[in-house]
Amino acid sequence: MKKLLTLILLLPACAFAQSAKMAETMIRIWGDSLQLAGRPAHWTYDQGVVLEGFAGLWKNTGDGKYFRFIQTGMDHYIEKDGTIRTYKSEDYNIDHIKNGRSLLLLYKVTGEQKYLLAAQRLKAQLDKQPRTNSGGFWHKKRYPYQMWLDGLYMGEPFYAEYAALFHQEEAFKDITRQFVLMEQHSRDSKTGLLYHGWDESRQQRWADKTTGRSPNFWGRAMGWYGMALVDALEYFPAKHPGRDSLLQILNRMAAAVKKYQDPASGCWYQVLDKPTGKGNYLEASASCMFVYALAKGVRLGYLPATYLPVAQKGYAGITKQFVRPGPEGGVNLEGTVSVAGLGGDPYRDGSYEYYLSEKVVTNDAKGVGAYMMAANEMDLVAIPKTGKGITVAIDNFFNNEWRKDVTGNPASWHYVWDEMDNGGYSLWGDIIRNREARTKMISEAPTAANLSGANVLIIVDPDTEKETEKPNYMTAAYAAVIESWVKKGGVLVILQNDAGNSEIKQFNTLTERFGIHFNEDSRNHVEGKQFEQGALFLPAGNPVFPNTKKIYIKEISTIKVQSPAKAVFEDKGDVIMTVARVGKGTVFAVGDPWFYNEYLDGRRLPASFENYQAATDLTEWIFKQVSRK
Repeated sequence: MKKLLTLILLLPACAFAQSAKMAETMIRIWGDSLQLAGRPAHWTYDQGVVLEGFAGLWKNTGDGKYFRFIQTGMDHYIEKDGTIRTYKSEDYNIDHIKNGRSLLLLYKVTGEQKYLLAAQRLKAQLDKQPRTNSGGFWHKKRYPYQMWLDGLYMGEPFYAEYAALFHQEEAFKDITRQFVLMEQHSRDSKTGLLYHGWDESRQQRWADKTTGRSPNFWGRAMGWYGMALVDALEYFPAKHPGRDSLLQILNRMAAAVKKYQDPASGCWYQVLDKPTGKGNYLEASASCMFVYALAKGVRLGYLPATYLPVAQKGYAGITKQFVRPGPEGGVNLEGTVSVAGLGGDPYRDGSYEYYLSEKVVTNDAKGVGAYMMAANEMDLVAIPKTGKGITVAIDNFFNNEWRKDVTGNPASWHYVWDEMDNGGYSLWGDIIRNREARTKMISEAPTAANLSGANVLIIVDPDTEKETEKPNYMTAAYAAVIESWVKKGGVLVILQNDAGNSEIKQFNTLTERFGIHFNEDSRNHVEGKQFEQGALFLPAGNPVFPNTKKIYIKEISTIKVQSPAKAVFEDKGDVIMTVARVGKGTVFAVGDPWFYNEYLDGRRLPASFENYQAATDLTEWIFKQVSRK
């Protein structure tokens, strides 16, 4: 374990992410991601499940090839006007909603309207989706009055993310209703497990004439349901009453999943409650889904920490039972049932024998996607929790820019935690939170009271009148409050900008108290895509960036240093970065906002630049300064 943790600290994230090996296999099999296992490409949830795995891997590593894989896959279907090739809304197939999450990710990152327009088409389907008399979505138009566990994963996480983006708080009541109805009609009180489907009309041959339930507990169906819960919860407003309802449902489901985990292998069976039944077998996709749901539930505080060992045992079992070496450094995932459903033609009666009759295959997209998601979560578990108990605040007062959001309402942007486009800090925020630190914004003027809740304060790119009509300039009074906070043990991170793009003169009122004077200059100008013009090389043994060699910073304001500040990186006679020890606190300063997504997400910079690793290094160094006091 010590060796693994050392590798995590020293190597880029892509070097240790187990899901990266699965991604290599998918890239090899799918090529440009335009087809599924050799079949002609069509709009299908299978692809969306795999792309969820790629999205998590991209966020955890900053490797742009994973994002490009998502974008290429979706671009095959999406026209400029948002039309989705091969998609038919009139089918009212809730499976077709799944890929909407990939569209929302692409829109949030790129800002391209075609992705938003396509997502709105999917939301329009949900708005008209046929419902049971009690308000539950039909699984498909051709499956009237039926709710399946699968459908909760296909529809609700997208519905919740869309509602959060558009501030549609009323939608969360409807989302809650879907989960409540499914549990109400499908949960078995004796086992705690949920039956695969429920037919309100009781007309299907597979449906119990009294309860409407299908006859068996299919592993992957409950896996879909568990993933749906943890993914939808991520977007619920903190004080929405439905959030508590979903948390209770998730905890009941987790208890049942734990109860039916195979004690020998750590995995789960195709039919969950019949481990000794003739022909029953351990199944990969359900096992991966349970590991993902439990691990993510623990990480985000939805489940008690006691479920983490269950997930870890499950992941170890998956690795032993199903994962095999593949060509070119990849891996193969064996043991996934290709499909299972209810009704249709030929008719699927939901019997025990039926669930065991479907083919078991290698590298099925649904299993692969779930495996990548589980592996992503377990990689996050392995990251040392060096930020536990630490709160990192970002200033939203001196940098206070606004723009209209997707609804046309004003929203704070530029260097904020939840912003996923080029100028946001979402990836750096993930790095910080993955080490169990908390992030927050301080939008008011600094005071002893609001700074007392932060261990770290990041001030970025103070506004000019070009950026904000009435900027909040640094004053001696504000500087005194911040200085006092630093002396008591606060860690101040200053990410300035160059002359013309940031207010420098008045901001020096603060920084000069620490021996740091930003020059009103600008160096490292980059023409177009001549990225090497912005290259800087950190020497071995740098105290702040011990694992980073090559970084990219353009248009930097240089620094004049006086005691107590000391330069920690110089280039061609210019001080680029400096550190000051002040009382019990520490100040780090550089003349560029630097760690915004454009420099970390791998979509623009060549792979030779190590800005993601630099952000990781700085994060770890900051946490050590907090501990130092």
